[in-house]
Amino acid sequence: MLLAEDTVWHYWLAVPLAALAIVAVVSIVGLYFFKITRARYPREQG
Repeated sequence: MLLAEDTVWHYWLAVPLAALAIVAVVSIVGLYFFKITRARYPREQG
């Protein structure tokens, strides 16, 4: 009965996957706003 354990370990795989998904969404939104802001307000040459 090695496979019939009480602990469900694979649920813990969701913790790093959820954290990675949150970081990915925040970084994509941040880079999008950075790109939009750069296009709207370009850096002055000088």
